[in-house]
Amino acid sequence: MKTKLVRIGNSRGIRLPKLLIEQAGLADDVQLELQGRTVLIRSLASARTGWAEAAAALAATGDGLLDPVVTTAFDRDEWAW
Repeated sequence: MKTKLVRIGNSRGIRLPKLLIEQAGLADDVQLELQGRTVLIRSLASARTGWAEAAAALAATGDGLLDPVVTTAFDRDEWAW
């Protein structure tokens, strides 16, 4: 698809057709990446995507810890208060 760069203040931009935006699944925020002489436009994934599912899977194990417990001298020595 051929298009032109348009002036936006001191910058330049492109207009993306609605159909292209929908097919790519783009939202208001996107990630731009330069690969050689190619500009990639990607959907910006939410920082917490998948957290609810991961927490539910962890809770289902009943353990709740990601790593095994490692004791230290603080754990082994008797504390005097």
